[in-house]
Amino acid sequence: MVINDWIHVTAGSVILFSLALGVDIPANPLFISRYWLLLTALVGANLLQFGFSKFCPLGVILKKIGVPEQ
Repeated sequence: MVINDWIHVTAGSVILFSLALGVDIPANPLFISRYWLLLTALVGANLLQFGFSKFCPLGVILKKIGVPEQ
């Protein structure tokens, strides 16, 4: 997998994880606090700014550990 794939997989996983911990519905045994929804908003904001600036902190980290770009 390349850097762009890892960014999408990581962002999607963090969003699903924070939604599982932050959505208070009766059938959700994982609910901890609604503050976990802030993590969802943070990931969404990062994806939005990545769309405009083409800069992603995770991309920089992945490049430094040797994940291929193409």
